[in-house]
Amino acid sequence: MDTVAIGQGELIDWAVAARALPGEERSGDLHLVEPFPAGVLVAAVDGLGHGEEAAQAAQTAVDSLIRYAHEPPLSLVRRCHERLMTTRGVAMSVASFALTNHTMSWLGVGNVEGSLFRGNRGSRPARESLLLRGGVVGYQLPRLLPSVVHVGPGDLLVFVTDGIGGYPFDGLRMTERPARIAEDILARFARETDDALVLVARYRGDSS
Repeated sequence: MDTVAIGQGELIDWAVAARALPGEERSGDLHLVEPFPAGVLVAAVDGLGHGEEAAQAAQTAVDSLIRYAHEPPLSLVRRCHERLMTTRGVAMSVASFALTNHTMSWLGVGNVEGSLFRGNRGSRPARESLLLRGGVVGYQLPRLLPSVVHVGPGDLLVFVTDGIGGYPFDGLRMTERPARIAEDILARFARETDDALVLVARYRGDSS
């Protein structure tokens, strides 16, 4: 498990579990957790198909996200789209935590599923799902509609690529460490026919 600290006591704990399609050396499913002033960007990227070309497309997207991590998700996806036009393209979901006002702006194109689970048991809804728009970053973008939600201490963000199948998110154990959650989902629900990745990030808020 890794921790990202921004400013005075603003923390995010995160972990990733991933594997390539059996028989392939590289995975086309990549992740990014990149801090920037007063925030942190979390992303999961799935290069179309699998193998070397998928991995190259995903890496191109990640490189662009790193360079422009401070920008909002709408701008990030558009920048990736421009960079990826000579590749096979990717599906991707990005979430930008603004730690100064405790919000998260997120956006998804393709089939990288995103869910935000509330750490406060009294919160309703207890789970919020990222609205995914059909399309391929690098080939054809849909109308991009990012959404913004408030986040509180203990809220848990989970991104899974489509190499994870049939995970019953209502059974997620919120008290587990992000690494344990990610590893358990991968071990139990990774498909044998695709690359797979699980990225888990817990917002800790102001720990001071």
